[in-house]
This record gives sequence, C-alpha cells and structure tokens, in this order.
Amino acid sequence: MRAQIALNIKSVGYEFLEEKSGVKSDLLIKSNPVYKKIPVRIHGDKPICESLVIIQYIDEAWSSGPSILPSTAYDRATARFWAAYIDDKWFPALFGIAKAQGEEAKTEAVKQLLAGTTLLEEAFRKCSKGKAFFGGDNIGYLDIALGSFLGWLRVMELNGSLTILDTGKTPSLVGWAENFCADSAVKEVTPETRKLAEFVKMRAPPST
Repeated sequence: MRAQIALNIKSVGYEFLEEKSGVKSDLLIKSNPVYKKIPVRIHGDKPICESLVIIQYIDEAWSSGPSILPSTAYDRATARFWAAYIDDKWFPALFGIAKAQGEEAKTEAVKQLLAGTTLLEEAFRKCSKGKAFFGGDNIGYLDIALGSFLGWLRVMELNGSLTILDTGKTPSLVGWAENFCADSAVKEVTPETRKLAEFVKMRAPPST
C-alpha cells in the first residue's frame, strides 16, 4: 500500500502483482533473496525492497508530482525517525493486541499502543506545523508510513471495545486520518476492513 500511494502521488503508472498469503513466488524470491517478502518495486530489471526504502526511491526517481520527503535535512531525518518508530515499536504493539493471550497480556498491549499513539499525536503537531498532514499541505513520507496502518486500526475498533484514535486524546490524528483516507492517492488502494479482519483472525493464535 505504501508503494502504491507513493506511485499515485507521483502519477506513475504501474502493474500490481499480488502474492498469495503463505506462498512465495519465484519472482519474489529472486527479487528479494534476503528477506523473501513483499513489497518489492521492480523498476526496469532492478528490484527495490522494503516499503520505506521504496517510497524514498520513488521520490528520487520521479520528479512528477509533489515531493514526498521533506525539503530540509532536519525534517527528513525527523520523518525517518518516526517512520522507523512506527514500524519497530508502534505497529508491533498494535498487532500484539490481536496476538495477546489472556486479558493481562491484552491490557498491556493496549497500554503500549495507546502510549505510542500519544507520542505520534505530539509528533504530528510538531511535524505538520499547523497543516493538514505530517508533510504539510500534501501527503508526505511520514503520512504514508503511518497512514498505511489505518485499516488495521479499524479492525481493532470493529467490536467497539477499543478506540485508538480518540477525539478527546488524539484530536489532531483524528482529523489527519480523515484527510489522509479522503485523498485520491489513497482511496483506491485502501483495503476493506472486513478482509483485514479475516486476515487477523487467520493469523491470531487459538484461544486458551
């Protein structure tokens, strides 16, 4: 989804090849022999692996459309820092809720996720500088990094027992999420919540 959003922002045409869950195609293994996982962007005969790396490559390879990475070195470093935090800390806490076994483990996972979301609320206020997105007036690198997980948030909120983006505690992120999901570069590649919910159910450990 990250790669697709970046390509849409740059108005770059592409062919989308979907991998089946649990099956690694010969093309995937050949293109990403180190991690053997998606996504992979193949430009010409050259593969580029890892979603955040792909976003940066797309921004540098095509001058069409607005810039995805911030214009200053400091802002770029800040965006990369928070993108790494999202992948390394925040998303594992989010997915940890679905994998948690027992109420105590689930409570701890929720606590970690909400604490991390509060940090991202503060990061948005600093990075956005009063604008609609982390990247300013347009969707940028950090917007794509976090926004690609909004579908998972909806899955966690399906039964109504957990609200992650809350108008009282994270009002800036609530508004940001609405703007992000409404953008034309995002809408056409956003997965259905029900399909994501089925995927989580399939991957979750059995109840004990």
